Amino acid sequence: MTPTLRRTLAIVSLTCASLVPARTLAQQTKAGPLPAEALTTQEREMLALASDFSRRCAAALEKWVASGEVTREKLFSFLYYPMPKTDPPKFSTDWDRLADRDVLPIQEGVLARSAAIVYAVTVDRHGYLPTHNQRYSQPLTGNLASDLVNNRTKRIFDDRTGLAAARNETPFLVQRYLRDTGEAMADLSVPLVVLGERWGAVRIGYRAVDDR
Repeated sequence: MTPTLRRTLAIVSLTCASLVPARTLAQQTKAGPLPAEALTTQEREMLALASDFSRRCAAALEKWVASGEVTREKLFSFLYYPMPKTDPPKFSTDWDRLADRDVLPIQEGVLARSAAIVYAVTVDRHGYLPTHNQRYSQPLTGNLASDLVNNRTKRIFDDRTGLAAARNETPFLVQRYLRDTGEAMADLSVPLVVLGERWGAVRIGYRAVDDR
């Protein structure tokens, strides 16, 4: 398939996404900068993990460009190629296999840091998640209920919470929300800056505890 044809087939814009506010209801979020005392002990721990997580992912993505494995143009083009017979829809990109190789180990390392962490992922500015954790990248079965829980990779999470995390411009964002699987979740995200440009975010989802 030629680059021109692929570009024609690609989903290149998410027009409705721009209509979603960058933040959820005030009582459901905390966004930096905030004084340290405004965060719980658990939130401070997750923020430290997410900050290092973001730094390591940025280094991995920048290495792709430096090595010539992907061009900067393609990395920032945000082209998504529909994967057939997937529901919810899944997409590939010009670089998602690189994320499977290099970003997955970073994410798994974060996931292993605490039993409270449910997911640790990297998303682009449109909420596209190229590589989910291994526990959520199980083979598709055709059972929609099962696959919704066990195969969540290569989806665009453009729900209110997902886009707020992907597009937040402050140093961090903490959100409380109901996952589409029904779980009550806290989500702490930190911007992901690649080659000096905002590319997306890292997100850590965890079970919140009242540690005040």
